Amino acid sequence: MSSHAEIKRVTVPQLRACKGQRKIAALTAHNVSTARIIDEYLDFILIGDSTAMVAYGLPNTLSITLEQIAQHTAAVVRGTRHACVVADMPFGSYQESLEQAFKSAAYLVSHGADAVKLEGGAVMAPTTEFLVARGIPVLAHVGLMPQYVNTMGGYLAQGKTPDAAARILADAKAHEQAGAFGVVLEGVAEALGTEITKELSIPTIGIGASVSCDGQILVTEDMLGLSGERVPKFVKRYANLEESMRNAVQRYADEVRASKFPEPQHCFAVKRD
Repeated sequence: MSSHAEIKRVTVPQLRACKGQRKIAALTAHNVSTARIIDEYLDFILIGDSTAMVAYGLPNTLSITLEQIAQHTAAVVRGTRHACVVADMPFGSYQESLEQAFKSAAYLVSHGADAVKLEGGAVMAPTTEFLVARGIPVLAHVGLMPQYVNTMGGYLAQGKTPDAAARILADAKAHEQAGAFGVVLEGVAEALGTEITKELSIPTIGIGASVSCDGQILVTEDMLGLSGERVPKFVKRYANLEESMRNAVQRYADEVRASKFPEPQHCFAVKRD
């Protein structure tokens, strides 16, 4: 039996079919080790431009490159067998023209992505339509959009006034009509997240939106306690791996300095004739 027959990776049509049937669970990953562990529990894994911050220590998501996202995508694909793999389109890789967007998206697909995610309101819906018509599934992202941090004036909750809420709803509908298979709703008022979820025929993926969304996504480092003290309001920490790692590394260092490691079972014996 071929390896292709053995692998049953979640597909984009299967994700779309979750609407009204069951919740979608998703997280981010950018390396083989993390992807391998989380794969079996999730419907899709996002190689997010948040990698700029959690892997490279950059102050925002704006400076990660297409080539970096592609390499992280390839690593996640190698570490997974089940979850659908979605790659973020980094800032500057798709806004210039439809042709640029397709070239960038195709590059990510060539590295193993099953779909791409792009940020932007109704103005970016033609890009979604262009990509989908050419065989590249698109997950749209509206509301709080980190790539717009400079124009939004920071990472601020969106849709808190009637006019702002109406605009975000229109953005989501524009991407739905353009053929997006789903829409990420980030940092929007809870009531708006619920309303958009009811209005759309495609899944909504919440991150700081509403429990009513069709699915949820978090940055893995945030929910595992690996991102330091400052975390967004919408993050629930399910573990404190930073503390566990600190304790383990301290024990290791103490044992090395006390000549307690390595022990005999960790060493190789000399073979005797």
